[in-house]
Amino acid sequence: MCAEPSRSFTSLRMSEYFANRRLLVTGGTGFIGSAAVRALVKAGARVRVMDNDSRGSRRRLADLASEIELVAGDIREPAEVKRAARQVDAVLHLAAVNGTEFFYSKPELVLEVAVKGMMNVLDACIENRVKELFTASSSEVYQTPPVIPTGETVPLSVPDPLNPRYSYGGGKILSELLTVNYGRKFFERAVIFRPHNVYGPDMGREHVVPQFILRLKDLAARQPGRLRFPIQGSGKETRAFLFIEDFVHGLLTVMAQGRHLNIYHIGTGQETTVADLAQAVARCLGREIEVVPGDLTAGSTPRRCPDIGKLRALGFAPQVPLAAGLARTVAWYLAESA
Repeated sequence: MCAEPSRSFTSLRMSEYFANRRLLVTGGTGFIGSAAVRALVKAGARVRVMDNDSRGSRRRLADLASEIELVAGDIREPAEVKRAARQVDAVLHLAAVNGTEFFYSKPELVLEVAVKGMMNVLDACIENRVKELFTASSSEVYQTPPVIPTGETVPLSVPDPLNPRYSYGGGKILSELLTVNYGRKFFERAVIFRPHNVYGPDMGREHVVPQFILRLKDLAARQPGRLRFPIQGSGKETRAFLFIEDFVHGLLTVMAQGRHLNIYHIGTGQETTVADLAQAVARCLGREIEVVPGDLTAGSTPRRCPDIGKLRALGFAPQVPLAAGLARTVAWYLAESA
C-alpha cells in the first residue's frame, strides 16, 4: 500500500477556505483536472466543471455527477467561458492541450487554446467579478533550466520560435504574464503553479510513463527473455516524477495558502533518469530489459528537477515513492488494455 499523503494544513484551515467555496475548474474532465475536482469536492467546495471533452472524458467524474455541475464548453469561446464563470468565487484554470506529441503535430491549436483560453478566462472573471484565479503553468516555461534543482525565479525562455515544441512553453509563458499583469489590477489573489511531470493511472497515452508501459507490455507479449527497449536519447536525461495524489495535495496547498502574484512549483526533488524509469516500469511487469539509446528529438530538455522549497514552506511534502506510484499506474494500464 502506498502511504497516504500527509496533510500540509490543518483540517480547520482546509474547511475555512474550501467549505462551500464556489469554484469553476476549466479542463476539469482531463487527467489532472478530474483529480483536482475530486479533491476539491472532498474538501467541501462546490465545483462547476467546464470542458469540451476534446481530450478529457466525463466518465472520470461519473461517480460525482450528483455532487458537481458539468458544463459543456470550449475555452476558446468567450461567451461560453463567461457563462461558466457566473456566480463563482474562484477559477482554477487548467484547460490546455498537453502531451509532447501535440506540441509537434498541432502547435497552432496548442497556442490557440493557451492564449485565447487565458484571455477568455480573464475577461470572464472581470465581467463576473471573480476575485481569485489559479493558473496552471508548466515546467516547460524554462525549457533547459540553467540550474538544477530549479527555482521559480529562473528566466523563462523560448529558445527557438521555429521549433513547434515551444508552442506549449510559449503559451504558458504568455499565460503567466497575463495572470500577473491582470492580477495586479483586477484580482484579490492571482496565483500561478507549475506542475512537474505528474503521472498516474488514466493519464492518456501521450506521455512518457504510459508510453513506456504500453510499449513494454507489447514487447513482453511478443518476445521471451531479456527485452531490447529502444528509447529517445542516451537514457541519462532526467525528470522528477510526481504521483497524481501528491500533485492534488500540493495544488490544494497552493490554493488555500498561496500568496497573491506568487508562483509555486508542484513537484518532487527526486531526479530520475529516463533509463532508470524504463527499468522501473519493466520491474513492475516482471521483465528484464536492455535500454537501447536513440536520437533525441530537437528541443528536448536534458535535465529537469524543481526546487520545491516555496511549497515545502507551506507544509507540503511528497509522500508516494516512484516505485509505488508506478506499480499502481502499471496495474491500471494493464487492466485497461487487457
